[in-house]
Amino acid sequence: MTTDPITISPKTHISEAYDLMQRYNVRRLPVVENEKVVGIISFGDVREAGPSDASSLTKYEVDFLVAKLTVEEIMTQSPKTLSKDASLHDAAQLMLDNKIGGLPVLDGDKLVGMVTESDVFRAVLEVCG
Repeated sequence: MTTDPITISPKTHISEAYDLMQRYNVRRLPVVENEKVVGIISFGDVREAGPSDASSLTKYEVDFLVAKLTVEEIMTQSPKTLSKDASLHDAAQLMLDNKIGGLPVLDGDKLVGMVTESDVFRAVLEVCG
């Protein structure tokens, strides 16, 4: 688990979400408002927010439209979460069942970490030697 994960506000522009993901080498960010997790945004969400390759918009029009988008417009609301007391098995099962790559970890309503598929793989490798 990554403790003290990088978070983002729902009102933040997606260009800043993209920059944070690149800077900290993460693929998803918990979206926090008033100290509560209200969503999650992934690199895929940001990538899909842009127009398709078949769009007739110019690069400048695309840049203008994307610059106006905020995290809350494309985030997954009320994401699946994990209790801080949950097992690694619970985390892996929840990710597998829901086809997701990461889960915010909560202590009550407070965000205390993120568990990703990479954390699960690391644990498996430690056990397998």
